[in-house]
Amino acid sequence: MFSLKYYGILLSLLIFLSCKQNSGELPYLGQTVVENGIAKHHSVGKINHYNQDSILITNDTLKKFIYVAEFFFTSCPSICPKVMKEMLKISEALKNDPQVKLVSFTIDPKRDTVNKLKLYADNLGIDHNKWYFLTGDKDETLELANTYFVAAFEDASSPGGFDHSGKILLVDKLGHIRSFSEGTDPESTPKFIKDIKILSETYTHAK
Repeated sequence: MFSLKYYGILLSLLIFLSCKQNSGELPYLGQTVVENGIAKHHSVGKINHYNQDSILITNDTLKKFIYVAEFFFTSCPSICPKVMKEMLKISEALKNDPQVKLVSFTIDPKRDTVNKLKLYADNLGIDHNKWYFLTGDKDETLELANTYFVAAFEDASSPGGFDHSGKILLVDKLGHIRSFSEGTDPESTPKFIKDIKILSETYTHAK
């Protein structure tokens, strides 16, 4: 189940995030610990999932890219269609940026098999090399969601059997979360897209 400590961390970051955005610099979301004078930022957890084309995707696979992440399931009757609509906007806006990937983790791997995700991706008409729909161990995926500050857990009383938030996250090449948007709020998408471009330009200028 989603740890309450992540709610507290995320809420405490909102004011900080706003301040940093005003300076034009993307913040690092999550707790930062300084050890021996070196700042260690919060990182996402271990990824060990197969995409819609049966290719194993890990943290090492993604370390060459910045990526946009969300948690969903294909039979979700509530917020997922709204969030997916915003993901499609993001995909379209960044389609020509080779540094950016999109990653959608299913929290319902029993029903969302590789073949099911491939059909889903094909129906959306997306670029399979740009956008990964990932399936893996259910418990590991739900715990992984914690590290993205996403609430996700099984709930028989919820539509589709799962309860989850609709946050969309921006992750840098070192696995640090740098920005987020509310996938159920279309008005937050343009600013989020701007953040993605800022981060991408940062890496481009660093080359």
